[in-house]
Amino acid sequence: MSDINITITDRNGEKHNIEAPTDMAMNLMEVIRMYELADEGTIGVCGGMAMCASCQCYIISNHKLPEMQDEEEAMLSEVFDVKENSRLTCQIPITEDLNNLEIEIAKEI
Repeated sequence: MSDINITITDRNGEKHNIEAPTDMAMNLMEVIRMYELADEGTIGVCGGMAMCASCQCYIISNHKLPEMQDEEEAMLSEVFDVKENSRLTCQIPITEDLNNLEIEIAKEI
């Protein structure tokens, strides 16, 4: 399998069912940017280094994600609207395990 399906609710509440490639070493933030699901310059401001939290999302589906690393946890401890299911999309690599993942992009910080 080279593409997976992901459902992303954008900041306006609109759901998008998209296909994401698993064979290009992309992360979820890059996929959101590729499909232009957030205004340019409002997501991935730090370039995917877990240093800005502009790509915060809420994981809606029950997928096992990679364990949160210290940098991601520290960044999420400093931003608003953090929930138990908050993650930074730049820290979630696109793999076949994420097929049918559902997320909601957090409001702009």
